[in-house]
Amino acid sequence: MSDTATVYRHQPTSHRTHLAEPPVRHIAVVGGGTAGWMTALLLVNSGYGERIRVTVLESPQVGAIGVGEGSTPWMRGFFEEIGIEESEWMPACDATYKAGITFDGWSTRPGFERYFHAFASMLDNLTMTQFVDNVHRRLDREDVHAHPDRYFIAARLARECKAPRPRHEFPFDVWYGYHFDSVKLGQFLQRKALERGIHHLPRHVGAVQCDERGDIAALQLESGERFEADFFVDCTGFSGLLIEKTLKTPYTSYADALFNDAAVAMPTPLEGPIISQTISTALRHGWAWKIPLTARYGNGYVYSTAHCTPEQAETELRQHLGLLDVDVPARHLRMRTGRVDRHWHRNCLAVGLAQGFIEPLEATALMLVQRTASLFVVALERGDLGESAQAAFNTAVNAQFDGTRDYIVAHYKTNTRTDTDYWRANAANTHLSEPLVRLLRTWLARRPIVDGIRSGAFGQGYPVMSWYSLLAGMGLFPDDVGSHASGDAPQSLAAIDNLIERSARNFPDHRELLGAIPPRPREESLQLYFW
Repeated sequence: MSDTATVYRHQPTSHRTHLAEPPVRHIAVVGGGTAGWMTALLLVNSGYGERIRVTVLESPQVGAIGVGEGSTPWMRGFFEEIGIEESEWMPACDATYKAGITFDGWSTRPGFERYFHAFASMLDNLTMTQFVDNVHRRLDREDVHAHPDRYFIAARLARECKAPRPRHEFPFDVWYGYHFDSVKLGQFLQRKALERGIHHLPRHVGAVQCDERGDIAALQLESGERFEADFFVDCTGFSGLLIEKTLKTPYTSYADALFNDAAVAMPTPLEGPIISQTISTALRHGWAWKIPLTARYGNGYVYSTAHCTPEQAETELRQHLGLLDVDVPARHLRMRTGRVDRHWHRNCLAVGLAQGFIEPLEATALMLVQRTASLFVVALERGDLGESAQAAFNTAVNAQFDGTRDYIVAHYKTNTRTDTDYWRANAANTHLSEPLVRLLRTWLARRPIVDGIRSGAFGQGYPVMSWYSLLAGMGLFPDDVGSHASGDAPQSLAAIDNLIERSARNFPDHRELLGAIPPRPREESLQLYFW
């Protein structure tokens, strides 16, 4: 992402109808699931269309992980790009709208125990300047309101359980994400892929064969078949069958900066209004998620096994949900945080968990899938799959991974909890990237971070709005607020309150909209520019 809003805009395929012959004819996607089918759909949606054959090989022996149930706003761009309406896919996947994420209990600073990370809207152009101005006044010890929740329409919509999709006559867009049943989403994408001519081969890969140059030549299937293709996409999850086990691509771990390596998940019934936000609540050894679907809540606890056992984590989650004595099954999972050094290596592209994983705190997994696949489509359409194209691609994807990691790490580093060794260790963590260290030092020195983010000096992967919301939302301000005041009049909040209150009236109740999701207008979406 740039310093603009978290928006996704891909050029329509109509301008790509005169491409030369494709550099590859047959692409094999090894592994299905959401990552595999998303990648396959983006490949067939390229300017080459039917001139490239795409086959998805999906092992009947490997089930979907099926826990990640939230997205960033990039997912809206994915469906717009491939031409699938919300009214078609959302009911099929029990999906709801997502205006952002509440972080509850991460900070103990008075007045900042809870904050909302809002997804961007066009209205933010009218409030962002005032927010940033008050943040810097508070950094200079002025007693002004600098909590992000008051400045952004998405926070108001989430608080009122409204859908972040306005009525058609309201001219200001909100760039929202979704919650969904991840298993049903994978199944839906598979159906759409088959409709669009993607080939499906339900086979388990037993071995991988390479040629004399070291490229992947064929897959040896357990059925005895030998499957050949020109290019291979590794969507085999944490096993990394092609990218790691076969091509021996080096792996960079994030474990020294991100301590969580496990999760436990369980559902609860959906009652009352349907919220339009993910809620992340800090617990003793990690954090719990609460995700609304149309038929249930998805809940889970992401934690560090160095600080508690899976049994202790499950007990704490059950206590948090009021299910200590209720017979609701729990599902335990292990995670590995980090990334491969080369996501595109030889004639193989790794996508999804095979390329890397950053813990689910900001629901970035599918965004990284989408960005990786879309960047590869751009390279494919240019017709250059050589070493220089690979190097530029890997640099870009690594920057996205590392920048996203830094944003996630910053949540833990800036926490002020002292109740357990886990939180104290996160606050004391010195395994920070050099860009993140510079960003935090700039903030603590009470200097603006805007130019550094926009120039790429630090803070890559998230826009200015997100960084200011995080650091201000956690209350990272001097303790002696009120000891200084400038001669300038502070920003008036009355006008902002009035703007957001009147604007919120144009957004429907979340449950009401989900009951009858209208098709989106066919006119071209506006390009939104923000901080």
